[in-house]
Amino acid sequence: MNKQNAADSKKITIAILFGGNSPEYGVSLKSAYSVITHIDEAKYEPILLGINQKGEWFYFFGEPDKILSDTWNNPANCMRAIISPSRETQGIVIFEKYGNVRSMKIDVAMPVLHGKNGEDGTVQGLLELAGIPIVGCNTLASALCMDKDRAHKIVEQAGVKIARSFTITDEKDAKNCLEKAQELGLPLFIKPVKAGSSYGITRLSNENNVLISEDFLEAVELALNYDDEVIIEENIDGFEVGCAVLGDGADLIVGEVDEIELTDGFFNYKEKYTLETSKVHVPARIKKEKAKEVKETAKTIYKALGCSGFARVDMFLTPAGDIVFNEVNTIPGFTSHSRYPNMLKAIGMTFDQVIDTLIESAIKT
Repeated sequence: MNKQNAADSKKITIAILFGGNSPEYGVSLKSAYSVITHIDEAKYEPILLGINQKGEWFYFFGEPDKILSDTWNNPANCMRAIISPSRETQGIVIFEKYGNVRSMKIDVAMPVLHGKNGEDGTVQGLLELAGIPIVGCNTLASALCMDKDRAHKIVEQAGVKIARSFTITDEKDAKNCLEKAQELGLPLFIKPVKAGSSYGITRLSNENNVLISEDFLEAVELALNYDDEVIIEENIDGFEVGCAVLGDGADLIVGEVDEIELTDGFFNYKEKYTLETSKVHVPARIKKEKAKEVKETAKTIYKALGCSGFARVDMFLTPAGDIVFNEVNTIPGFTSHSRYPNMLKAIGMTFDQVIDTLIESAIKT
């Protein structure tokens, strides 16, 4: 698949952004590979834009397998490139050999970037400035959903229950908040406010139900490695359920509810990508009436945060049957085996159909 050839004028050119200056770089490579290898090339001309971990941008024209193996970033398969902020260009600028520069118009862009500098509104803002339609949420919704504290406050205003929490910005602040944290009770979660894939998250618990200051400060220090703000959040008894939402406004498609079954601890990075001691059940093992309530709550959250295109809405279901908001992933894991596509597969949508529907929706918006 040689991307150096001129795009077929009858096809829709779609920039697929992958990699990223983010701890979730490796996850993005897997998701992007799945999208690239399932996209309908009879309809679309994929233009691949890779971002390495240093934050350098490249036009990639090699085989998709190199993305999966993380060998894509090499001189034989890459040229320096950027997205032009100019709406006159509405596309990318490629810096070829011998000082030659050329531009390529883009009809639509699909960021397959997870976490900071990709899922948080930064790239979406650039695309909006350039006048390029985006597959997925816009700048504001992306930024809000990435911010656990502000997302919770908005969702609470929409009438959905949230966990009790507070935020701190440094270790000195943390030392003054030990008593406040103890009031939330144990187990207790310490999380970066803006991070994904459970990076930097610690669950504190012990038999005596007493918060140990050294453990608390160590957890805060870890979280501060991933963000400049930390949220201290109570544990919610129960289990996690998720909803795949696709579409805009009143025209929303919701997949089957899924359920995370944990043996112990929480759904951390390792469990999310290996499922060594946990299971994902689709559909969730809950009554139809409760599943319907979960789906309606997911739509309420999706709309309250201004989401569009697609997102995965995660919630907790308590033993009493209460639904409590957890978070929204605006670019969830997107391999053919990931939670989001599997929830839609359960209502009859293939992975290829999901991708096609998302792109068509972005173009029409």
